[in-house]
Amino acid sequence: MITIGRIDRIDLPEFGLENIEAKIDTGANRSSIHCSNIEHKMIDNEDCILFKIPLVSKGNDVFHSNEFFKKKIKSSSGHVENRYVIKTTIILFGKRIKTSFSLTDRTEMKYPILLGRKLLRSRYLVDVEQENLSFKLKP
Repeated sequence: MITIGRIDRIDLPEFGLENIEAKIDTGANRSSIHCSNIEHKMIDNEDCILFKIPLVSKGNDVFHSNEFFKKKIKSSSGHVENRYVIKTTIILFGKRIKTSFSLTDRTEMKYPILLGRKLLRSRYLVDVEQENLSFKLKP
């Protein structure tokens, strides 16, 4: 297993985003992305989710995904929310990983992305005293 620190920076190549800060959270089951303006729409006869990622978007960037589903997810405060969950690729330690993220308002949180146990399991060992181990390896 690869050692990962308590925070790191990841790339979201399908959205053209690089070096986005992410908190590693073994207490969270699923990963999540801070989003706003989440809309379920048809685009070119394809079912899609449209959303903004306010802390990393350039101006009015609107992202979309056609790989999604809806799921009841318990938030950190204990409230059950019906959230959209998208599937996308991240790059971490130079490896492309297809994973899922719930879309939620993380305005009050320091990091726009949270990486949970489903992504970490069987891949990473978390060392809370370390930071940006993947980012430091980038060329």
